[in-house]
Amino acid sequence: MNVCTFTLVLALVGSVSGQYYDYDAPLFMYGELSPNCAPECNCPHSYPTAMYCDDLKLKSVPMVPPGIKYLYLRNNQIDHIDEKAFENVTDLQWLILDHNLLENSKIKGKVFSKLKQLKKLHINYNNLTESVGPLPKSLQDLQLANNKISKLGSFDGLVNLTFIYLQHNQLKEEAVSASLKGLKSLEYLDLSFNQMSKLPAGLPTSLLTLYLDNNKITNIPDEYFNRFTGLQYLRLSHNELADSGVPGNSFNISSLLELDLSYNKLKSIPTVNENLENYYLEVNKLESKYKAAPGFDPLKASIKLTYLKFVSNAFSVDMLRLHNVIGMNERDNRIQTWNSGSVTHWIVPSLSLECQDQEPLKS
Repeated sequence: MNVCTFTLVLALVGSVSGQYYDYDAPLFMYGELSPNCAPECNCPHSYPTAMYCDDLKLKSVPMVPPGIKYLYLRNNQIDHIDEKAFENVTDLQWLILDHNLLENSKIKGKVFSKLKQLKKLHINYNNLTESVGPLPKSLQDLQLANNKISKLGSFDGLVNLTFIYLQHNQLKEEAVSASLKGLKSLEYLDLSFNQMSKLPAGLPTSLLTLYLDNNKITNIPDEYFNRFTGLQYLRLSHNELADSGVPGNSFNISSLLELDLSYNKLKSIPTVNENLENYYLEVNKLESKYKAAPGFDPLKASIKLTYLKFVSNAFSVDMLRLHNVIGMNERDNRIQTWNSGSVTHWIVPSLSLECQDQEPLKS
């Protein structure tokens, strides 16, 4: 596969996952530079609608000539954006401003909402204290991670917004609940590494991926996740969840494929749906002699479970019925025995076990 073909593949993958991939190979690989470019920036002739102004110690947005659709301004010292900064490029589609010094008070007027074709806006690693806006209805991917955001503005009318990255900020649940309710196309939301002690109310039911790890969440309201009929990936690791704060069927979600409850205070294994494939429980307080509720085992129901991880618990799995686990990581547990069929396997700490197509134990 030649370089150009490989680059194209990455760009196409990015359109699906919400990540962006640029062309970081040396510029000589693209041939001559396009004449339609700011003098201090680079515009590869092979990609004449992309302008790269990274790592130039810029303190303001340079002149952007007409025809540019993909603008990269990463790793500079830009601390303000004038309202007329993008007057020549109202058809701009990607605007990448990561690693600058932007503050809300220095982003003037309706500079973003004028960009009627804008799909990606990335302002990660800046000095924002609230979300930016107003924003155009065309926006699909908003990234504001690693700022100091404690307040979210209105996202009303953003009918195409699919991805929101808000990790590593200072958000509390009240700020989130008030802002995200109307986003009917939202599929990906990252709220990890914030300051929430409760799950935010009113999150869009369209979510497929929800990351809430590294907060201070102590409990889950009854049937909280039942509204999310398509939720597939849920992270709640590094919180303060204990058995008393987790209702019995909190995670019995038919669409859920991956659940991360590691680094909490759980003493028993929460019940999950039969469709779950990956389950992470490491570094909890799972008791040394696990016993399922009479007539039911929370993992026996998970006939599609293929990966189970419970590192660093004082836990014995001899009572579990695991049908088709192909990867099980039980490192640093004080595990005694595990039965599969008529064979008893003695498990020792630090042993990584893989087993496939095991028959469930008979009750």
